Amino acid sequence: MAPRVDPVRSDDVLPASADVAIIGGGIIGTTTALFLAQKGVRVVLCEKGHIAGEQSSRNWGWCRKMGRDPRELPLVIESLRLWQGMNELVEAETGFRQAGIMYLAQNQAELETLEGWLQHARQYQLDTRIISRAEAAELMPGLTGAWSGGLYTASDGKAEPQRAAPAIAEAARRHGAAILTQCAVRGIETAGGRVAAAVTEKGRVACERVVLAGGAWSRLFCGNLGIELPQLKVLATVMRTQPLEGGPEISASGGLFGFRKRMDGGYTVATLGVRTIDLVPDHFRLFFDYLPAARLHWKKLRFRAGRRWLDEWRMPRRWGLDADSPFERIRVLDPEPDRFVVDRARAAAADAFPVFRNAAVAESWGGMIDVMPDAIPVISAVESLPGLFIATGFSGHGFGIGPGAGKLVADMVAGDPTLVDPAPFRLTRFTDGSNPRPDPLAS
Repeated sequence: MAPRVDPVRSDDVLPASADVAIIGGGIIGTTTALFLAQKGVRVVLCEKGHIAGEQSSRNWGWCRKMGRDPRELPLVIESLRLWQGMNELVEAETGFRQAGIMYLAQNQAELETLEGWLQHARQYQLDTRIISRAEAAELMPGLTGAWSGGLYTASDGKAEPQRAAPAIAEAARRHGAAILTQCAVRGIETAGGRVAAAVTEKGRVACERVVLAGGAWSRLFCGNLGIELPQLKVLATVMRTQPLEGGPEISASGGLFGFRKRMDGGYTVATLGVRTIDLVPDHFRLFFDYLPAARLHWKKLRFRAGRRWLDEWRMPRRWGLDADSPFERIRVLDPEPDRFVVDRARAAAADAFPVFRNAAVAESWGGMIDVMPDAIPVISAVESLPGLFIATGFSGHGFGIGPGAGKLVADMVAGDPTLVDPAPFRLTRFTDGSNPRPDPLAS
């Protein structure tokens, strides 16, 4: 069952032209649209389903600096600054609050690993610190179990995924952006080797620049253009509880659980880092690209073989701009949650915080996370097709890093100075001999 997302009405008319067309109405696409519109750029955003219909509404809602890959840290620091003023910026409630996040360590070895990541943070003067078992219990009353301590960042926060991207989309519209839902972009028309238009199921939008923020669909879209994007999809499972009295205010993870208190008084509960892998042909096509990541996280991967293999084998990998595309056949990816993960996360949360034994599960859902071999996103111009920019592969970090990523893309597209150096996120890192790898201390 999909989570309930705040509705966003669609504009009635597709503009015949724009400066920039954005493909995808998740947190990346909507923030990009907002920041471009604020610059006075004519923007049209096209979403094949509804705003935040996929992973942008299905994630945990964490907005964290802690545990990030060092290559992402400058961008996520800027993103947290933007989150702090987001409600005022969009004139609506996104749910953002600086409530703190804590990683609990089950043993001394885990605590030393967390302390190892802290070396990355010191150069940025973050408020992240190692805390003792006693201090963890003081910060989160009701904690039980033989924890060795934890890593805590008081300035990290949370927001409401079902509210944030819709509120940002409406703000983008108020600044002049056109927002169209149920409007799949089939592909890109070129002229003289450059982007000339985005071709949608509702017509053509003449434009010189296109931003692909298509999440888990981005590899398929790129493939039809002859662009290799080494992206995979993994299933994440989340549950939501009914309102629960007496639970922790701080978001936390440890062992097999992770949670966030919601504005409605319930909790979003899941398992940090555990991913369900439904095997598909792309896993074999990209086997060697992902082998280092698989070796690093092997114990957290749950492999399955089933219907998705056949579904993706049958899915067209090439299509014409005058024919229905795969994006019109499947408007929203709404996978079944992995019940094993739900049950395990719920039990683990109750072991650490007995108050969760009384929690009633309101609903659970699955979401497809777009991942990259080195677990950091692609935010990049495409050298082989001038005018095309890609912002995808956020590897489970997209919601928290979304405002910073959207601002970075908007600056790049507009040709303005960027808020951080985009070089670590270039698409060519997979072909220029850089041999990118995931950071073993990042989560």
